[in-house]
Amino acid sequence: MSVAPPTSAFETLRKDIARLEAGGRAPGGVLPFGVPDIDARLPAGGLQLGALHEVAGGGNGALHGTASALFVAGVAARTRGPVLWCVTRADLFAPALEQAGLESNRVVYVEAEDEAAVLTAFEEGLRHGGLGAVVGEVARLSMTASRRLQLAAEGSGTLGLAIRRWRRQAEAADFGQPTAAVTRWRVTALPSTPLPSKPLPVAGVGRARWFVELIRCRAGACADFELEACDETGRLALPADLADRSSSTPAWDRRAVA
Repeated sequence: MSVAPPTSAFETLRKDIARLEAGGRAPGGVLPFGVPDIDARLPAGGLQLGALHEVAGGGNGALHGTASALFVAGVAARTRGPVLWCVTRADLFAPALEQAGLESNRVVYVEAEDEAAVLTAFEEGLRHGGLGAVVGEVARLSMTASRRLQLAAEGSGTLGLAIRRWRRQAEAADFGQPTAAVTRWRVTALPSTPLPSKPLPVAGVGRARWFVELIRCRAGACADFELEACDETGRLALPADLADRSSSTPAWDRRAVA
């Protein structure tokens, strides 16, 4: 009697667990990043659709949320259909989202009076089923609230993206509290990519770079990446000066906490 290879058996077990977690519903598919180094770290080769994912900014980005919002815009840009974006602060800059690939005519904005209203709109958007993605900007995200969002995403197959954004730096410690999100990311701005062909005396004229941390990944491993920011199609890229490095010694790799 033949015995399945360990890798094959592991993949079968992973799919069985995914079906159980989805309450018997078929998995909603994945949205690959198109960057092999990232997709290889995600269990199904991309961001799980029909699921909730969390993104926060690192450093001062925990307050202004620029890099995290552009990261999310790039992800949402690669989905199909309208995108619902729920906020309490009217400081989104639509041209910047377009530079990350998310066209203004695809975005429906909801400006709510408080975070409770944001969470309500977030959940209702996920339950709608006719949206490409739903984005919600919140400072606090309890296990109960995140579980409701996760169940709503599972039911409709819609991608849920929670941007964690705080008003004071000390409040960012809340990001360490557990939630029901399938993945958790932190995006920190780095000095931009240099332009060796046309050197200029002014810094910051190249393509923006981010330090992207995959802090939690259900059924997967955590990892860190230095990446070029989203282009006009929402695509990330590995910087040319890092692309040729050996992948046999991945830096900063660590196991995820389930």
